[in-house]
Amino acid sequence: MPEISTCLWFDDDLMEAVEFYTRVFPNSEIRGVSHYEDGRVLAAEWTLDGQPFRGINGGPVHAGFTETISLSVSCADQSEVDYYWDTLVAGGRPSQCAWLQDRFGLSWQIVPTRLYELISDPDPARAQAAIAVMMTQQKIVIADIEAAADAVR
Repeated sequence: MPEISTCLWFDDDLMEAVEFYTRVFPNSEIRGVSHYEDGRVLAAEWTLDGQPFRGINGGPVHAGFTETISLSVSCADQSEVDYYWDTLVAGGRPSQCAWLQDRFGLSWQIVPTRLYELISDPDPARAQAAIAVMMTQQKIVIADIEAAADAVR
């Protein structure tokens, strides 16, 4: 099977982004860097917790990154949500329902696995209560969503 990896286009801050991302996620490393003739970084390959990525310093792009493509981080608990959210949003901007844009413009979803359980609860009233609270949040707060679902009982 061929390997599928994500390739990201940066203006000229690829290495700053790669160094940041590989510090944020465990089991991450920069695997290779190539350069233009003048020494500037052309491209890099790295892994984030074992997931392969590629990137280029391709110069200015008209659209840049948008929320139409995001990287999703499934978190085991609120402390993981807090760590990844707070670290990645620093210098960027929060959005709604677990979405944020980091300082490089890349969109992320920081999602506790418990959220998936709550919004797909077999009891439609509990699921809708969970969804209603989620829709009001930027960073997901699991306790608030659980409280809303439990209030339906």
